[in-house]
Amino acid sequence: METYDALLASITPVSGETRTILDPATGTVVGEAPVHTVEDLEAAVAAAAGAQPAWAALGHDGRSAALLKAADAVERSAEELARLLSREQGKPLNGPNARFEVGACAAWIRAAATTPLDSEVVVDDGETYAELRYRPIGVVGAIGPWNWPMMITIWQIAPALRMGNAVVVKPSKMTPLSVLALAKVLNEELPEGLLSVVSGDRGVGARLAEHPAIGKVMFTGSTDAGRSIIRSSADTVKRLTLELGGNDAGIVLPDADPKAIAQDLFWGAFINTGQTCAALKRLYVHDDIYDAVCDELTAVAKAMPMGVGLDENNVLGPLQNKAQFDVVARLVESARDSGARILLGGNPDPEQPGYFYPATLVADIHNDNPLVAEEQFGPALPIIRYSTVDEAVAHANGLDVGLGASVWSSDLPAAREVAARIQAGTVWINKHGAVDPRVPFGGAKQSGYGLEFGVEGLKAVGVPQVING
Repeated sequence: METYDALLASITPVSGETRTILDPATGTVVGEAPVHTVEDLEAAVAAAAGAQPAWAALGHDGRSAALLKAADAVERSAEELARLLSREQGKPLNGPNARFEVGACAAWIRAAATTPLDSEVVVDDGETYAELRYRPIGVVGAIGPWNWPMMITIWQIAPALRMGNAVVVKPSKMTPLSVLALAKVLNEELPEGLLSVVSGDRGVGARLAEHPAIGKVMFTGSTDAGRSIIRSSADTVKRLTLELGGNDAGIVLPDADPKAIAQDLFWGAFINTGQTCAALKRLYVHDDIYDAVCDELTAVAKAMPMGVGLDENNVLGPLQNKAQFDVVARLVESARDSGARILLGGNPDPEQPGYFYPATLVADIHNDNPLVAEEQFGPALPIIRYSTVDEAVAHANGLDVGLGASVWSSDLPAAREVAARIQAGTVWINKHGAVDPRVPFGGAKQSGYGLEFGVEGLKAVGVPQVING
């Protein structure tokens, strides 16, 4: 285990171009990140291709043992990783934030390492024998976002490594230090060259997506960027897993208990200060309990402290970057200008350093308002009235995205009936955004395709092969 300063020093370049990374909460310098080039990417891909055959030859048991040691390494450096993540991304140490994210990294590595994936006999009738198994792809490219930089990187690389692949990671330019540090810790237990991080610009990402030696790309980010990756990957017919933008709806049925669900509603929407693809981003509440839900949610939100992430008292942090701050501010102003009612927030302090936007709840807003129709990706939740369940379901299904959704009710069978009508990859009941390494996760419509987690996630980073005869 290294100290925080030693860990940061170990990923600081000694030569070449660098990019200064600033703390979004304070504006102070976190560190210097390398600006890798396409040539650096080529070297990383070559090293990965060289290391992959021996890794694949270890078999599932050997690879799983190495991954479990890598999970131990993450836990040994957990506090140092969490501090770096908090400073670079902005999320507080406590709450479902930086320490939570690092802990999830270790948990997901262990899940990928220990989930069984046996060959499947699909036909054995005395005349025909057919068995389905999964072989490694080779080299997998992983392109990650800035909102959960460590955890989503693990979602990509842990199953890929378990299945016998090598991985080259391209992190967001906003949060490269977190991913570089995570890879440094993992590589204490992995063979040299097997896992590399190339911290470059958009050109590096484009080359990764089109590179002929990369057999699959895993990407989490915006729908527009996903479309670009699809185009870049077309000539080499790459396999793709795309987890793209979402604008998740929640439907509160009239029999729900407003006080009982308020805390979970809040965290469904405001986890990571709203900067989560599968966060609750538009909430539909029946007329009968609309005012009560607004009141209870406001009471919960008022009690949540926001501030610098290294302060142990805070559970909400800043937006990670100015561009995202501006998106949230624009959408809240559009709601205010339309006559919507601001229940809480909506008034950032121009004198406060950092990209802090207060937790904001907006009531009495039309379904076609930009704050509802566009993904805000920040701490501003519109609450929309509805009169019939059919109306709420139509609104929930009315956009071209479908990552997640939720239904809130005291009647579980009724909630499941409504959930089945929603066009989303995952529909939670009486919770939102609760991912589990055992449960497949992926989007519908323009929220992407391909599954992560569990057995299906392992299959997605392998090549199916049928032995027939």
